Amino acid sequence: MEQLIAVRTPEEQEQWSREAALSPFDPGDLIRHAPDAHWNMVSSDGETVGRCSLWWRHAPSLPGHRLGIIGHYAVRDAAAARGLLGNACEQLAARGCTMAVGPMDGNTWRRYRLITDRGTEPVFFLEPDNPDDWPAHFTESGFTTLAHYTSAIDTCLDDPFSSADKVGARAAARGIRIRSIRFDRFEDELRHLYAVASVSFRHNFLYSPVGEADFIAQYRPLQSYIRPELVLLAEQESQPIGFLFALPALLQSQESSTRRRSSEQALDTFIFKTIAVHPNYRTAGLGSLLVAHCQEAARGLGYKRAIHALMHETNDSRKISGRYGGQTMRRYALFGKAL
Repeated sequence: MEQLIAVRTPEEQEQWSREAALSPFDPGDLIRHAPDAHWNMVSSDGETVGRCSLWWRHAPSLPGHRLGIIGHYAVRDAAAARGLLGNACEQLAARGCTMAVGPMDGNTWRRYRLITDRGTEPVFFLEPDNPDDWPAHFTESGFTTLAHYTSAIDTCLDDPFSSADKVGARAAARGIRIRSIRFDRFEDELRHLYAVASVSFRHNFLYSPVGEADFIAQYRPLQSYIRPELVLLAEQESQPIGFLFALPALLQSQESSTRRRSSEQALDTFIFKTIAVHPNYRTAGLGSLLVAHCQEAARGLGYKRAIHALMHETNDSRKISGRYGGQTMRRYALFGKAL
C-alpha cells in the first residue's frame, strides 16, 4: 500500500531520496525554489516512487484563474502518478486554486513542460528531458494541454537573412551597435542582460518577475560553457536594448567522443538559448539581426547547424527561426486542469 508523506525540510527529503527509485533530486531546491508544500509517495517497502512540490502563494498569473503549480515532478510508474497528481490537485483546490498547472518548478525561469514528440535528434545541452510516458500521466489525470512549445534545427547556416543588410543599416543609423559579451566583466554583462530580459519577457505566457540576483545566479554557472562570440549585446548610447545568448551543443560532443578520436570534430552544432529585445525596438528587426550576427560568428568558429531551443508557439523567436529555415525537431507541452 502506497502512502503520501509531506516533506518539510531538505534533510527529510535527502533521507527519502536515498531510497528513491527516481531521477536524482537536489534537496537544496526546497530552499532555493521555496515551494509551499512537497510530497513524497512511498511504497509499502519504504521506497520513494513519486514526488512533487506545490506552489500556490506566489504562482504565475493567468486571467480568470488562480493558479496552483505542480513541479519537481518524478514518478516510477503510472499508478504512482495517479495518486500523486490526484493528491496535488486536491491540495491546490483546498487552497483556493482554480487551475493546476504542471510540470513547472514554480515558474518559467526554471525547469518546466514535457517532451511530447521526441523526433530523431538527441537531447541537447540544457534541454529538459523526461520519460516518454509522463505526458500521459497528466492527460490520464484529467489535464489538457495548456501551451505548446517547439525546438527547431537549422542545418544550413549559409542561408542569410534576406533583409539583414537593410536592417543593419537602419540600426547603425540609429546608433545601435552589436558586440560580444566581455568575460572580464561577466557579472556586469549579466546585469545588462537582466535589464533587457526583465522588460522583454513581462508579457510572455505565465511570466513571473525574477530578481536580478536570481537571474545572475542562473546564468553565472554557464560562463565556463559559452563562447563569447556567440553571446551578443545590442546597445544604443551604451544602454542595452537586446541580447542573444547562444552556446555550443556540448552534449553532442560528449555523445560523439566515443565514436570519434576527437570530440571537438563532432561539435558542429550550437544552441540559440535566449533572444530578447526591448519592446521599444521589436519592430526594427533587431532580433533577426542578432541572429544574423551570431550565425556569421558561428560559421567562423566552424559550426554547421543551429538549434532554436524551446520556443512558445506564439513567441517572436519562432518567427525568427522560420526566417532562417528552422525545421521543427521536437515538441513539448505544459498541462493544465480546472479544479
